Amino acid sequence: MKDVYILAFESSCDETSVSIIKNGYDEIATVVLSQMDIHASYGGVVPEIASRNHVENITMVIEEALTRANMKIEDIDAIAVTYGPGLIGSLLIGMQAAKTLSFLYNKPLVPIHHIAGHIYANNLSKPMEFPLIALVVSGGHTDLIYMKEDYSFEKIGGTLDDAVGEAYDKVARVMGLNYPGGPLVDKLAHQGSDTYNLPLPLDDDTYNFSFSGLKSAVINLVHNELQRGNEMNNVDLATSFQNRVVDILTKKTMRALKEYKVNNLIVAGGVAANKGLREKLEELCEKNNISLTIPPVKYCTDNAAMIGVAGYYAYKLGKTSDLDLNAKASLKLQ
Repeated sequence: MKDVYILAFESSCDETSVSIIKNGYDEIATVVLSQMDIHASYGGVVPEIASRNHVENITMVIEEALTRANMKIEDIDAIAVTYGPGLIGSLLIGMQAAKTLSFLYNKPLVPIHHIAGHIYANNLSKPMEFPLIALVVSGGHTDLIYMKEDYSFEKIGGTLDDAVGEAYDKVARVMGLNYPGGPLVDKLAHQGSDTYNLPLPLDDDTYNFSFSGLKSAVINLVHNELQRGNEMNNVDLATSFQNRVVDILTKKTMRALKEYKVNNLIVAGGVAANKGLREKLEELCEKNNISLTIPPVKYCTDNAAMIGVAGYYAYKLGKTSDLDLNAKASLKLQ
């Protein structure tokens, strides 16, 4: 059978990334140019700065990926690109680059949902087995997805307000930690004790999540303690906060696996790199005989390799687009 090569683009936020994936699992070359250091001084991603840096870097990143792979555009079978959701200015840069190459070299254009990419990053670890439940945890998403087969996405629950990664960064800011704060909170959480009485967020019978109340509880706690002249113990606060987050994520995920009679769980998104979440899921899945897959940390954050994997399966299913494809800041996974 002929090998299929996908050239993939990811520029939904502040990473400019291009990858070449063979047959949906073999990473030939991936280049990721991060802007994290640029945005750190602002305490978060500045959309205008992000898009300008994508413009400056995209050509260089394409050339570097092709050089590492020792390939030419002519060797590529199709071009996959993230078209949403994300920062509209950033998305448009990767989109325009992909559409230009698609037009010039007459290559099929494959539109990829950013979250589909995160889910399919797991295929770079081992082949995904169906049916499965995907727990998607990132700066912009907290979703539970049921998949009965390739490219079949049924959202059974999601965040009603703040995404889990967003909550981590906001809590980190209140604690005086640098951006990005999520990894720093995770690190502190492994050093402290659960001493602060924080609420378990949206502990109900749905598969939805809500982290705004927990975030507000932390903000109010810090404010009240400082007003009283008390010094906050950031290490214990991080532990208390992370324990609530991990508890509700794992509680609802394990219930979904049981209700849907599924024995395969995958975790996707930037917060999949969280050590506390990984450890708890590993413990629960071993106890309940669930097959757990979490990508290596480099595939949890935004990268084009995940878009290339998803692009392969979308291409095989004929999910291509005309050149009038446009970027979408908000986009339903389907």
